[in-house]
Amino acid sequence: MTSPDILCIGSVLWDIIGRAPVAMRAGSDVPGRITRVPGGVAMNIAMTLARLGLRPALLSAVGRDAAGDALVAEADRLGLETATLHRPADLPTDSYMAIEGANGLIAAIADAQSLEKAGDSILTPLADGRLGSTAAPWAGLVAIDGNLTRDLLARIAQSPLFGAADLRVAPASPGKADRLLALVGHPTATFYVNREEAGLICDTVFADAAAAAHGLVACGVHRALVTDGADMAAEACGDTLRRACPPAVPVARVTGAGDTFMAAHIAAEARGARPDAALPRALAAAAAYISGDHPQ
Repeated sequence: MTSPDILCIGSVLWDIIGRAPVAMRAGSDVPGRITRVPGGVAMNIAMTLARLGLRPALLSAVGRDAAGDALVAEADRLGLETATLHRPADLPTDSYMAIEGANGLIAAIADAQSLEKAGDSILTPLADGRLGSTAAPWAGLVAIDGNLTRDLLARIAQSPLFGAADLRVAPASPGKADRLLALVGHPTATFYVNREEAGLICDTVFADAAAAAHGLVACGVHRALVTDGADMAAEACGDTLRRACPPAVPVARVTGAGDTFMAAHIAAEARGARPDAALPRALAAAAAYISGDHPQ
């Protein structure tokens, strides 16, 4: 196996997305389009990283069912390393369902039960020598998402298998943001969250992204990047604060935008971009995704 540039640990599943070109509310029944595409936070990040020229490896649980075989085949086609996947025979492939209107995300359900039941089995390649071991841990980039259980995230925070890693962390959704509390205080963890998620982690309401980024650092996060929709985004690390405005674009889709932002920022830094350049590049990539200007 060729050594990957980054490990993406978390949800790898099928996204079933219904999109309508009109504003919707609870109970709406309107014409639109329904698609099934590879998704999950870890998968979305990995696909964007591959488009940007990096080689990611996936650490997740994908069933040995027809849906799982098709998902792995698609990941292989996209240039992702799938030999590191855990393929349980007794668990189905996970899925995510969302409804989006012209006014944004209406509702979503994430079924990541197989990932949760697989537990630390997905981390086996980090211990058996394929990607590292306790004596020689992985010393590169690792993207982790909040679809992992609180227990597993707590073990990752303390595990020697991650002792030399550069952790990049996403919450998956506001409903799972508090799972990241296990990684607050980790000496290398960078959090990628929106303003609402930052407030849930810190148990407060922030007025803007800059306040949220500062608040996360004050709570013990090593570095925080906070987005706020079309408003100013911010990055904080120690006493340093950076701000940048996302480009204004029409909204064609929203599911996966945060994952695109995170992946683009990681890729920019991996290629040596200065922090004051990496943040605007990531915002531009997310805006292009939201507008539909590049493939899903």
